Amino acid sequence: MTLSNVDLTNCDREPIHILGSIQSYGYLLAIQPDTYSIVHASDNIAELLGSSPDQLMGKPLDRALAETNLPVNALIEFLNVGRRNGSWEGLNPQAFTLNETSWNLIVHQHEGLIVLEWEPAGDSNILTNQQLVAQALTEVQSSRTLADLLHNTAQRVKKIIGYDRVMVYRFESDWHGHVVAEAKEDDLDPYLGLHYPASDIPRQARELYKVNLVRMIADTTSTPSRILSQPDWPADQPLDLTHSVLRAVSPVHIEYLNNMGVQASMSISLLYRGELWGLIACHNNTPRFVNYPARQAAKFVSQLLSTALEFRKDEEDKSNLLRYREHGQLLHEQLLLDDNIVQALTKRPTTILDLTKATGAALVFNNNVYRLGNAPNEASIRSLADWVKLSDVETFLETNQLPQLYPPAEDFRDVGSGLLGIILSKELNEYVFWFKPERIQQVTWAGNPNKPVTIDERGQQRLSPRKSFEAWTQIVRNTSDIWSEAEVSTVVKLREDVLQIINKQANEIRILNQRLQIAYDELDAFSYTVSHDLRTPLSSIRCYSEILLEEYGQDLNPDARALFQKIIDSTERMRSLIRHILYYSRMSRTELNTQPVDMRELLDGIREEIMVTTKGRSLAINIGDTPPVIADPTMALQLFTNLLSNAAKYTRLTPEAIITVNGKQSDEEVIYTVEDNGIGFDMKQAGKMFDLFKRLENAKSFEGSGVGLAIVKRIINRHQGKIWFHSEPDRGTVFYVSFPTVPTT
Repeated sequence: MTLSNVDLTNCDREPIHILGSIQSYGYLLAIQPDTYSIVHASDNIAELLGSSPDQLMGKPLDRALAETNLPVNALIEFLNVGRRNGSWEGLNPQAFTLNETSWNLIVHQHEGLIVLEWEPAGDSNILTNQQLVAQALTEVQSSRTLADLLHNTAQRVKKIIGYDRVMVYRFESDWHGHVVAEAKEDDLDPYLGLHYPASDIPRQARELYKVNLVRMIADTTSTPSRILSQPDWPADQPLDLTHSVLRAVSPVHIEYLNNMGVQASMSISLLYRGELWGLIACHNNTPRFVNYPARQAAKFVSQLLSTALEFRKDEEDKSNLLRYREHGQLLHEQLLLDDNIVQALTKRPTTILDLTKATGAALVFNNNVYRLGNAPNEASIRSLADWVKLSDVETFLETNQLPQLYPPAEDFRDVGSGLLGIILSKELNEYVFWFKPERIQQVTWAGNPNKPVTIDERGQQRLSPRKSFEAWTQIVRNTSDIWSEAEVSTVVKLREDVLQIINKQANEIRILNQRLQIAYDELDAFSYTVSHDLRTPLSSIRCYSEILLEEYGQDLNPDARALFQKIIDSTERMRSLIRHILYYSRMSRTELNTQPVDMRELLDGIREEIMVTTKGRSLAINIGDTPPVIADPTMALQLFTNLLSNAAKYTRLTPEAIITVNGKQSDEEVIYTVEDNGIGFDMKQAGKMFDLFKRLENAKSFEGSGVGLAIVKRIINRHQGKIWFHSEPDRGTVFYVSFPTVPTT
């Protein structure tokens, strides 16, 4: 039997949010939000309320519970308050006493239903929990190392919930987990340092951990209680338990825990910028219920840790980005002062090796190879350059597993398992490469990470959870430390600096100009076709559609009128696209009329126009210093209109959108920044930013043609300026444009 016959994604596709049952220690009702009528109930509900699910289905909540000892009026008021607030998050739990037992009621609304879940109140030491939370807050605010912080967090969570073992489990880039801190009973074997394969926590489970931050399994040996539905409820609409505190457990996961000898578990999510960084994973060898207040205290401790992780990571990223940019600025100054690019990049006090954490670098330029630090030998670098030339990469490439993409790199993996490179010219085979060495890892897995294949009762092959968790060691090779966004951003900026100098030095003789001449000729022919063969029939389509709509609109049904209007709207969008294409194609041959441009007047006009067209949303456009630029006024207007319009467009989903424009002048150039707090993007997609008709993945839901930034790039090139940017997903974008202070001719 081979794994090639087994569906390796069966765990990833298991619908764990609609398992159709809950853990047996609690009880559940689901009601309609308008009538409070019961549509779902756990089959054990009679233990709590004295009425079977059949007796409850379809009845309003107050009538269904009238004969119980439950304080119905208080319950209804609790639900009403939550509905008015739009959430029960700050109200949960609601304490009730029923049949001389204390219960906590936890309520949430999801997928059009209100879900009520009762669980035992249990023993609660509120004072102790508060003290532990206060200690955790003090710990986060102290200046200890991250390792100490993680260790102490594990200790505090263990005190709060009383489990045998509490681990801090960090996800690596491939989603396998690594135990980085642990608190345990003395008689248990340590798991600290062990790795767990990504398949142990499949994709859909990780998504649930981002939504429901605390997950408890009180007793893996208990039989779950099924969720029953009213007779006429659609079979294809099972109750979604994404936000449930009682959600039952996947049989595969129960088997996994039983194989570990664990009978109770709890997981608390650790988030970084809204994504899953890791888990606080808690195990107990016997069944153990942790009440809601204790779980919330543990959750609060984890949120403090998540905040500390984000703060420390942001500070580290900001510090690295600032350091790399300082080195990048020094390199830029060296390029401006030195006519020799090789000298400026490799022979001066600051070199390309200072821009990243790479241990080696190489410049391939004018058919020569210049090596710095621990770089591969010249022959290996030339072969690598030939491979890059044949690749689809146009701007830059980055990988921390180069031998997987380029097998010959295994020969120099000790110095170059990681590669970050920028393309200066594929035609001339000119590049800058940075290398990171192989980081040989001895990874100790908790058992063989390859899940065994078993045959079920139907004769089907399936992957089953591992039955052994004894340490299983693997040597990981051909992998380096990853490249950070700050490193990528810095080398992208260097590429712009170098290309600017190259274009100044070899503007008439480089092969690129020959290719551009061919492209210009093709664009001339294209412009003629667009203006004479497309615009005239397009105008006719619009004109005839408007006549038909005006003359016969009263006789048409609403659907037909709507279709005519769609034709008119589509022709208008097509006219706009043609206009942009014509502007783009003609720009390279339009004569520049450079003069000092009053940027305050220009930016105020653009702001006024954007604010008029974006009424009904919270948008602020702040304009700071506005030193004049030497530019063609019409092109400058087009450039900044595109940048500010894009910023306004991509902040549309931001509740309080802020765009900031600021200028700064030096002896050599004037630099303007346009910063927004919009959707941002991954810098690893930056290579196609200025390509004609290319749009980034997260921008495709916004209207656009993919021409605007290509026009901006052409304008700045005509002025012998530069444009670069820095962005992070969901954290906004900053565009930088520079104009030389000496007028261009």
